[in-house]
Amino acid sequence: MPADLSDLMLLPIDRTGGEPLLRQVYRELRRAILSGALPPGGKLPPTRALAERLGVARNTVVAAYEQLLAEGFIEGRVGAGSFVSCDLPDGLEISPPEPPRQMPSPPPPANPFGTLPFSTGRCALDERSLRIWRSLTLRHLQRPDPEMLGYGEPGGPAALRQAIARYLKTARAVRCEPEQVVITAGAQQAIDLVLRVLLRPGDPVWLEDPCYPAVRAALEAARARVVPVPVDGQGLEVAAGVAAAPDARLAYVTPSSHYPLGVVLSMARRMELLAWARAAGAWVLEDDYDSEFRYAGRPLASLQGIDGGGRVIYVGTFSKVLFPGLRLGYAVLPPELLDPVLTMRRLTDWHPATLYTGVVTDFLEEGHFGPHLRRMRRRYTTARDALADAIRGHLSPWMEAEVPEQGMKLIARLRPGLSDRDVEAVAARRGIAVRPVSPMHIAVPPLQALMLGFTGHEPGALRHAARELAAALAAARLDV
Repeated sequence: MPADLSDLMLLPIDRTGGEPLLRQVYRELRRAILSGALPPGGKLPPTRALAERLGVARNTVVAAYEQLLAEGFIEGRVGAGSFVSCDLPDGLEISPPEPPRQMPSPPPPANPFGTLPFSTGRCALDERSLRIWRSLTLRHLQRPDPEMLGYGEPGGPAALRQAIARYLKTARAVRCEPEQVVITAGAQQAIDLVLRVLLRPGDPVWLEDPCYPAVRAALEAARARVVPVPVDGQGLEVAAGVAAAPDARLAYVTPSSHYPLGVVLSMARRMELLAWARAAGAWVLEDDYDSEFRYAGRPLASLQGIDGGGRVIYVGTFSKVLFPGLRLGYAVLPPELLDPVLTMRRLTDWHPATLYTGVVTDFLEEGHFGPHLRRMRRRYTTARDALADAIRGHLSPWMEAEVPEQGMKLIARLRPGLSDRDVEAVAARRGIAVRPVSPMHIAVPPLQALMLGFTGHEPGALRHAARELAAALAAARLDV
């Protein structure tokens, strides 16, 4: 028996695993060819003989040969049999894949954006808004616009951009034309596009400290040099940023409601920040992620609206005001950044999803959005107050609540001696999703506090969760 035939007769076949026999025969034949055990021009055994030796059906071997033939590994010669292809290049051997690198890490915490009590970023399901949404969706599906089901423009549909521009001018004092609005798959994509266009590896970027973790990760992915700038009761300490990196390329800020602490950037600091950006030729990226939810007075005007130098890039989202599954955000760009960002958009996902843009446009243009926001503010105010009362009534031995005037979350500062990570672990064992604030710090001494979401949760559920957490902390003996 020729040596090559003997080798094939010893193909390792595993009958105890779940891999199909056809796949195993094909893989081992290919491996013999790629390793040189079967050289170019070498003859393969007849399918019947190989099937009998391996103890498999002949059809299994025939199918494996046919797959190798289709891929060019073997060739058939009429009346002579099957042979290893002579057209394969030398040195084709494929090395076995390296095993995946093991990355030891602790078990992930409960999803902060999930459904557990105190999870953040949740939106209440408003029955009236849902009925309107269903009606608008049905209208568009019954008479679909061809543009809704086809490829779109990189910036998004003109009608939606016009509607968003009108809304932002009225509600947020943003100064823009519809052409400056770019529709994105949420705020995170808008931020990513801007970073791709503006930053080169090593560019210094001011980042609030503590910070929004997803933006820090995006900056690190862009290989920017993160410059942590402390935040105090008036927001970003601009003077500290100037001292640390006066030549920064970009400053990322959440001026209407700092993430995570919730403080508002004072007017003096806003003017100081804009003056630095103009003098340094830098850009300011304003993330206005939940500004619609202000519970005392009117929503604050945007930073972009007082920028006379065209240095502010404004980013917003419908994830917080409608629902996250919509995946719809937007950026308002200074004119000189519009073409570069649209070019980058074409190179990534080309254009936003078009199926629901008509529904969102009608929701805005037909006057449904304003009443929806007013209903949400009333519900969220009730939920916020219920959570604050529950903390005072059940959790005061361990923490003190800071009742926010805006936003979707509450910061509970822990009593001295307590660790927010320890409290997170205790809460997770009870199915409660508190989020520690200390990991969001970069350079400043970390604050031991918890971020507790109250939107999208019923007041009774919040009160029950507070009692459960108190019982868990008492049982764990996390005393101050």
